[in-house]
Amino acid sequence: MTPRLPSFGNSSIWVVAFGLMFGTWGLMSCGTVERTLVSPPQIAGASYVGSASCADCHEEKNRSFESATHAWIEGSGENAVEIGCESCHGGGSLHVESGGAVETIVNPGASPETCFNCHIDKESEFSLQHRHPVIEGQVSCSNCHDPHSGDVVSAGLGSLTQNDTCFQCHGAQKGPFVFEHEALREGCATCHSPHGSVNPKMLKARNADLCLQCHAQAQTGVDQILIGDRNHISFLPRGTCWSAGCHEAIHGSNVSERLRY
Repeated sequence: MTPRLPSFGNSSIWVVAFGLMFGTWGLMSCGTVERTLVSPPQIAGASYVGSASCADCHEEKNRSFESATHAWIEGSGENAVEIGCESCHGGGSLHVESGGAVETIVNPGASPETCFNCHIDKESEFSLQHRHPVIEGQVSCSNCHDPHSGDVVSAGLGSLTQNDTCFQCHGAQKGPFVFEHEALREGCATCHSPHGSVNPKMLKARNADLCLQCHAQAQTGVDQILIGDRNHISFLPRGTCWSAGCHEAIHGSNVSERLRY
């Protein structure tokens, strides 16, 4: 029996439909980039002049901005153009005309509200009990993130690693230590939620539950729970693994491989 192709009725319609479908796929596969649309800050009396106008004074930032995550931001609505810098700083016409007067432009470093326009989830995290004091204005988003260069999330401040960004303020945790805590090599965010947490010290989980995410326990008897090669059944009910007499030097120790002082 000769196989028959399914009937699609008006074949010309299907030719057009498949043509549009494959044409769209072809455009996407040829490097079409989806940009994030945002509503830029509004400055009374200011219009948008484009990032090229910023380059005259901010040459270094303009050059590095080509590699930045934020370089893929566009305005929305009437401002649906590649406005780059003005996505966060607002219309730049008054700033250019004034020769760079700081009061004519939005400074996201002075207030996190500009960042929260896009990063709504982070505003919620900064409202939790244990957090970096960003809402209070003691710390700004730009203290940890460089919006003008590279991956704003993973790279931290410019070329610094995640840990190096944290160590700028938390120097005591940097080391070097004779006995390292391997979790620190994975990054501070392995244990801490950097924007905010319901747990003290901005920890991702409470008490021993945090440590047990990596240090697996094995119950080998009614009165025996092994973590590593030691029975911890009498220690786990105490709450934290870093309580007095246990693993107080949680970031690293110079005297004990079991992370004790």
